[in-house]
Amino acid sequence: MSRKLALLAALLLVPGVVGVAGPAAAQDVRAETASPHGLSTIGQSGWQVLTTANVKDGGDKVSTPGYATGGWLRVKPDDAGAPGTEITALLQNGKCPDVFVSDRMRQCFGYVDKLGPVVTKPFSDPWWYRTDFTPDIRPGQYAKLTIPGIVGEGDVWVNGKLVATRDVVSGAFAGHTFDVSDLVKPGRNTLAIKVYPNDPTKMYTLDQVDWSQIPPDNNTGIQFAPTLQVSDALTGENAHVVQDNAPDLSSSSLTVKVDVTNNAASRQTGDVAATITPPAGAPIVVQQRVTIPAGTKRTVTFAPVKIAHPQLWWPYSMGGQPLYTLTTAVSQHGVLSTSSKSTFGIRTVTSRLVGKSAALPAGARQFTINGRDFVFRGGGFAPDLFLRYDSADTAHQLALIKNLGLSGVRLEGHDMPQDFYEQADRAGLLVIGGFLCCDAWQPDTAGQLGERDLRIIHDSSVSIAQRERNHPSVFNYGWSDNEPFPNQEHAVLSAFAQEDFQVPVIASAEYKSTPTLGNSGEKEGPYDWVPPSYWYDRSHFDASDDSRTNAGGAWGFASEQSAGHTVPTLDSIKRFLSPAEQAKLWQDPAYNQYHANFEPGHGGYAFGTLYTLDQSIQQRYGKWNSLESYVDLANIANYENTRSQFEAFLDHSTDRANPSTGVVYWQLNKGWPTLLWSLYNDDGDQPGAYFGAQKANKPLHAIYGYDDGTVTLDNLGAATQSGLSVQARVIDTAGNVLDDRTASGISLGSQGVKTGVLKPKVPAETKAPAPAQVYFVELQVKQDGKVVDRNVYWLSTQKDVVDWAKTLGNPQATLSQYANLQALQNLPKSQVGAVATTKPGPGGTLVTTVTVTNTAKTPGAAFFLRADVRRGTPDGREAPGDNQLANATWDDNDITLWPGQSQTLTATYRPSDLRGASPVVSVDGFTTGRIVVRGTGGYSE
Repeated sequence: MSRKLALLAALLLVPGVVGVAGPAAAQDVRAETASPHGLSTIGQSGWQVLTTANVKDGGDKVSTPGYATGGWLRVKPDDAGAPGTEITALLQNGKCPDVFVSDRMRQCFGYVDKLGPVVTKPFSDPWWYRTDFTPDIRPGQYAKLTIPGIVGEGDVWVNGKLVATRDVVSGAFAGHTFDVSDLVKPGRNTLAIKVYPNDPTKMYTLDQVDWSQIPPDNNTGIQFAPTLQVSDALTGENAHVVQDNAPDLSSSSLTVKVDVTNNAASRQTGDVAATITPPAGAPIVVQQRVTIPAGTKRTVTFAPVKIAHPQLWWPYSMGGQPLYTLTTAVSQHGVLSTSSKSTFGIRTVTSRLVGKSAALPAGARQFTINGRDFVFRGGGFAPDLFLRYDSADTAHQLALIKNLGLSGVRLEGHDMPQDFYEQADRAGLLVIGGFLCCDAWQPDTAGQLGERDLRIIHDSSVSIAQRERNHPSVFNYGWSDNEPFPNQEHAVLSAFAQEDFQVPVIASAEYKSTPTLGNSGEKEGPYDWVPPSYWYDRSHFDASDDSRTNAGGAWGFASEQSAGHTVPTLDSIKRFLSPAEQAKLWQDPAYNQYHANFEPGHGGYAFGTLYTLDQSIQQRYGKWNSLESYVDLANIANYENTRSQFEAFLDHSTDRANPSTGVVYWQLNKGWPTLLWSLYNDDGDQPGAYFGAQKANKPLHAIYGYDDGTVTLDNLGAATQSGLSVQARVIDTAGNVLDDRTASGISLGSQGVKTGVLKPKVPAETKAPAPAQVYFVELQVKQDGKVVDRNVYWLSTQKDVVDWAKTLGNPQATLSQYANLQALQNLPKSQVGAVATTKPGPGGTLVTTVTVTNTAKTPGAAFFLRADVRRGTPDGREAPGDNQLANATWDDNDITLWPGQSQTLTATYRPSDLRGASPVVSVDGFTTGRIVVRGTGGYSE
């Protein structure tokens, strides 16, 4: 016996021990469980994939080792270890290059304009997925195959034998484990799955709803990797920790549970050990000797381990993210059979209803982390359109989300691979999980849910709970548009309770309830353009609509809402829109853009055109005369609106009678290049919508209220801030200062919001046809005399006036008067200079810093200045072609400066993004010409 196993055996032979392991023993226990023992991912060597229309043989032959697969599609697994969808298989084999450019997907694979069964060839036939695997198995050992879900349904074959049919293997998240001990042998084995086409209206899978174009294969395929567990007589699985934290968080009682199965035909005795390793400090080991009857699974529950003063996990804006490690080992006679390793965070999540009002008679949903209330600010996250998982891309997107200052994301019906949650745990980002709307997950009646439906819903919920329960980032789970029927709710809640999924469960994303869960305290909508002032409303709602849908002012918890379409930067647009589509973008607002979605027309719930946004831009800002001028105005409008949405929910959070408690921007991103509902684009591009949202969510930030004209100060960081002052200046379009006042001596605690800091004097409101005056309000927050936040608003004496009678109940606003901001198009021209430097940054990155100065000799704003890092030539010019570093992450952008003012902007990016070129920085503004400076120094006017 090895020294490690001998030490482990000696440790395990002491029944019932709970204590702190000595250094040598702890080291050896952890060494044995450094990676899961006996567990392997199937298919890492690659898959062979093909439509059954081209395969005459059945599963008995296709799943036989050595079966000839000449002409099959060779598929590499993604970073989640899975082969992915049918379209993914075609793309990996060179079919449809540039699939996301223009309407290439439609040209290659067909067009789908509604949810339902797959209707296009070759996807309307089942497809075969097969792979060979060579397990480390000895005679007498046992093998268990886990299929973690199928997007669609599947027949599972191993080595020529049918293991399970589609009646059992159905659903994207319903995992199933099968004993294949009699089928798996040393050497080459084959797994083959006949995948039946996904129909999200009848199967408990996933779809894209109306978020984008629908992939013609309906995402049919394998999103999560099958695994094989090889063990001796006893198998351990489903290890997790149940937390019982003291109300004051002074201690935590941790109960470790492990399911142990006896695979043998006789009773077996073995030893189960678990090690809890804190982020700092000595490991704690608990052990039990267990006897399990033949063919039986039992949950081994250890005596609780009490930890004094646990290291708490917090969202990144409220504290640190220490993670504990749980390792388990199941052995017999000192020989390790199986092991596991996972991480978890100690934190307490609660929720309650607060602030009963006429609008929200049951109150608004308030979430609390570790006893501290906070305003959740997030966005709806969408995976890759073809479900391809990329760990590096996830890391980049999470970095963008933190750079936005958001609290986290909402996942509607698209639960992610483990790596996603692990990265969110480390990043301190929160995740709202939940079921999908508008398909089988949202039935019309309880009666349409038969025994099989409820079984799949239950099994799906078991898998979801097991995947997400250990992750401190996951802080609630719930239903989408509709509340569940009692039988549906029971299937889910019983599974969650069975698997110790300890998060609040929410009845609906609308203002609906169940007797078990109570009122959700949440609301949805709008989804199309509304004016910035709309978000500040807190009095209008449709009393006849109990769901409070499309009453989107800053009150309650808004589970999904936005002002609709996002126009990317011109750099990004040129990457995915054809010249003809680019022309349509600025010349034909009624054109159904393929990169919006499949819904033609406008009004109601049709979002395939940019018509409503374009009408608002023309009415408020005036006409455009080119693609460039359209993109400029649209980015300005998007910035203004996203900033207002997030700021309003912060501003109104202290209203005790009708508080705003959270907002989810719909949506954060898309799984492909998009013109609809996004803060950043698929290429990493950050348009005006991104920087407006980022501005609103700065750690220290001053807000000008569109409703009452007062200034609010918030502190969204983890520590109390003092020595703060806020200066407000009102400036006309000629550069004249109309009002200047300052409030000083302010201190603000973490997550604190202070309203009524000051009220600048602005020009009096006017009504059309009286002339409108455009003016700016500039807010500067200083700490100990240093500027830490600049925020500039462009406003009009002629305000947006919502016609609430025509607006309520609709996903967009009807206005009786638009704000008149057209004078912005006649702002005096200005000049800017810039100096830039580039230095190594953290984690092997590069950091380019550019200081932009308004160098004009005459008054007037350098309005909406945007900086970009670009690939350049050695002599400091832009390289030809697509040269923007879209993935560069900026700390601020789209700024406005008056003569003599400067602001320093910082961009972080990977050196490989330069592709060997030299960095240059372009600065362009609405009232300035374009300048380009070397990224390594230099000055230009």
